[in-house]
Formats: sequence, C-alpha cells, structure tokens
Amino acid sequence: MFTHRLLDAPKNQLKAFTLGSLVLAQVVTGTALAAHADTSPAKDNVIAAAREEAAKTAKMPSRQVSAEQLLALAEKQVGISENGSGGGTKFHAWYMSSPRAKETVARDTGTIAGYADAAWCDMFVSWVGTQLGLQDTVGTDAYTVAHAKWFAGHDRWGTTPKPGAVVFFSFNGGKSFDDIEHVGFVIKDNGDGTIKTVEGNTDGGKVEIRTRPASQIVGYGYPSYAA
Repeated sequence: MFTHRLLDAPKNQLKAFTLGSLVLAQVVTGTALAAHADTSPAKDNVIAAAREEAAKTAKMPSRQVSAEQLLALAEKQVGISENGSGGGTKFHAWYMSSPRAKETVARDTGTIAGYADAAWCDMFVSWVGTQLGLQDTVGTDAYTVAHAKWFAGHDRWGTTPKPGAVVFFSFNGGKSFDDIEHVGFVIKDNGDGTIKTVEGNTDGGKVEIRTRPASQIVGYGYPSYAA
C-alpha cells in the first residue's frame, strides 16, 4: 500500500484515523476543515479571503532570478534524505530558525520544536526560494494548503504547468485547496499527461526528481521570475 505523510504541518497537528483499509489524516487547527467538495461558492470564498489577506502585504516584486536558476538549485539538493525520525535535514533546521516559523505556529498552533520531524516538502520549496531571495514571490510556509491559498490570494494560481511553478498535489485526485497534501517544483510539462518535478520529502523522505500524472495535481502557484 502506498503511504505518504500528509500535509506540511507540525506532526502534533495531525490526527490519523482508520476507515476500512485506508489510513486517513486531517490537520487539526482548532476549527473545522471545509468539506472536500470543491463547490464554486466555497472556492470563491477561499480565494476572496486569501486575496483580502494578501492585500495587507506588498505586491510580489519581480526578481532578477530565472526559473532555470531556481530549478538548478533545487536539483542540486537531490539525494538529501531525512533521518530515522523523519527530520534532521537542513530544510528543517532552516525553517525552525526562521521568523516565519513563529508566524505559522501562531497560525496553526503547535510549537517550533514540532517542526523538527514534521513533513518537509513545503519547507524544501520555501528554502529553495529564500536562498535566491525569492521568498516574497515563492512564499514561505510549512503547510501546503495555506501556501496554495497564498498564491491564489496574489492572483498567481492556475492549472497550466510551467517550469519553475510550484505544483500542489492530492494523491487521491481531489481538486480543492483542502485536499492538498504535497508540493514541489515543475521542471517541465512532458506533453503526455505527466509533468517532471523536483520534490522534497518524497519516496521515503528524500529530495528526488519525479514524474507525476496530471490526475494528482490540484493546481500551480506561479512565482515571478526574470525573463
């Protein structure tokens, strides 16, 4: 059976339960999660709320960094793996020491120490962007759902794969924001219904280059790159 550590939030926010032969999980944030039915009014409300939040911050600036440069850095991390406790990477250490960790703990509850062995695919994406000074356009988060909503709030969300785009996955094929459980970068559209990606926390906790089917993709966030 294929298993995956769902959602990039501290593990003390994950509640697992069994339904038949399936192990399911949901993030506990103190409020009920929206139903996974992707109805248009609910989706519109989510995007409207995200846009309102984004309006409080400056517009994402254009940086003199290309998508190719970002992907080169991301691909250099291939082979890095977590320790036996599910942590121990430089991505964990960086996120825990960043000011953003305090903000996301305040938002999601938990503790900064909880990030030490948390699912880290979004920490990887955030680390790559920040190393190149792109934190304002790639975003920084450890929770994939919130990160996707952030892109939507900045009018940088869509369904077209582009090199350097941040791709959000639901392995069960869900298409709502709350279905998102994994994230990475698009390397290219293979033109056959699949995309080539570079991802952290995949295949047992490694940075790897993968091929993913379009059926697993919820959507894409588009950073602002130099031409």
